[in-house]
Amino acid sequence: SGYYKGVKVIAISTGIGGSSASIAIEELKHIGVDTMIRIGSCGALQKNIQLGDLIFAVGAVRDEGTSKAYADIRYPAVADTEFLLKCIETAKENHWNYHAGIVHSHESFYIDTNAEEEKKWSAMGVLGADMETAALFTVGRLRNIRTMSILNNVVLYGQDTADAIGDYADQATKTMEGERREILTALEAIYKLEKNV
Repeated sequence: SGYYKGVKVIAISTGIGGSSASIAIEELKHIGVDTMIRIGSCGALQKNIQLGDLIFAVGAVRDEGTSKAYADIRYPAVADTEFLLKCIETAKENHWNYHAGIVHSHESFYIDTNAEEEKKWSAMGVLGADMETAALFTVGRLRNIRTMSILNNVVLYGQDTADAIGDYADQATKTMEGERREILTALEAIYKLEKNV
């Protein structure tokens, strides 16, 4: 934990997947945390999203088990609107590439039908795929927590996930810059929310 421009922040790793993220959300809520933002990576589901581009999740497809354990599948997984707008404002101020829209939260990178799943969700305009956003938005909303998710694209659409992860080091400049930008965006958005600026 520490301070950013006078605002107390806590940075934690939740591990991989919605179930571990939900445990962190519940435990942070118990110590009084009321604002949470995910900064992580994703694979693009649209051809125009480049390595290192930021994706601001407006909502998430609930294609994982954790959010379903908390709420009927008809319950939407959506970001806090004000939090989302502060993230967009920050990216615009810094002239950073970003995309805002729906992401697909799923259970595994390596399922046999991954290529078909990517095509299906891409055709519906979904921007990227991760494993935690749907759980964050669902549990957060149910627990009265302001939530947001910023994803740094590390896999181009149509690229094999295993190959892309192997090539990660070769693309380190772009993806590491994306990581830096998502961290700064998160900190600025939290500051703006807390200080009402």
